[in-house]
Amino acid sequence: MRVLITGGNGQLAKAFKKFFEFKGIDFKAFSREELDISCLDAIISVIKDYQPDVILNCAAYNLVDQAEENFSQAFAVNAIGPYNLALAVENTNTFLLHFSTDYVFDGKKGNPYTEEDKPSPINKYGLSKWLGEFAISKVSESYLVFRVSWLFGEGKQNFLSKVLNWIESNEMLHIAYDEFSVPTYTETVAEISWLAYEKGLRGLYHLTSRGYCSRLELTKFFLEKIGIARRIIPIPASSFNLQAKRPFFSVLDSSKLEKALDIKLPHWMEVINSFAKKIRGA
Repeated sequence: MRVLITGGNGQLAKAFKKFFEFKGIDFKAFSREELDISCLDAIISVIKDYQPDVILNCAAYNLVDQAEENFSQAFAVNAIGPYNLALAVENTNTFLLHFSTDYVFDGKKGNPYTEEDKPSPINKYGLSKWLGEFAISKVSESYLVFRVSWLFGEGKQNFLSKVLNWIESNEMLHIAYDEFSVPTYTETVAEISWLAYEKGLRGLYHLTSRGYCSRLELTKFFLEKIGIARRIIPIPASSFNLQAKRPFFSVLDSSKLEKALDIKLPHWMEVINSFAKKIRGA
C-alpha cells in the first residue's frame, strides 16, 4: 500500500502523516512547492514515479477572504487541482480521496445539510471548492469526497489557533454569536476517512463531529478546557466587515457516513477536550 499526500504541510496532511506512521503505511507527502496540482503534467509524472494506490488531496487554498480578490489562485488549487487529479488517476489503479467544505452551502436552510442538498456557495472560496468536488464526480468513478467543517488540528490556519493568538495579547475577545457549524478534529478526519476507504465506500459523504455550536460557544468551551480566563463580548458576525460572506448555519449532517460504517462519530465537545489536553500537555 502506497499513499501520496498533496498539500503535505497543511494541518490535515499532518494528521494523516501521523496516522500512517502509527499504522505502518507507506506514504509520501508533497508540499505545494514540490507538487503543484494545478499542473496536470506534474501530477502524472509523480504518479508514474511513485505509483501510489491512493492519492489524498489535502492541498487547498483556504484563505476565505483573500479568495474574493484572488479567485484565480483559489480556482487553480481548489477546482483545477482536483480535476487534474481525477484525470490523472483515470485508467489507473490509483484511488482519489478528496476533501471539501461546508462552505459549499449558503447557510439559509436552518437545519443540518445532507449530501442530497444542492450546493449554493455565497463566497468565492466555497464556489471554488464546490467546482472541485463537481469536477471529480464528472471525471472519475473511483473516488471519495468528504465535506468537513471548522477543521482544527496541528496548524495555524484554523479558528482555535487564532483564538490562541488573540489571548496572548488581549484580555477581552469579540466573538460572533450568530455563526454556527461543527468543529471537526483533523485526527477524526484521518481515522474515519481511511476507515471509509478500507470499507470500500465511494462517492460523497459529510464527515464532522456530532452536534454543533456557535463561534461564541466554541470559544468559551475551548478556553475553559485549556484553563484560560478571558472576557468574551458576543457580537454579530457582520461586525467584522470581512471581505467574504460566511454562511450563518452551515452544519453538516454526517448520519449517512455513520450508517454506512456502523459507527458513532465523536461529539464536538469530546474532540475539543482531547485537543485541549494536548495543548495543556496533560
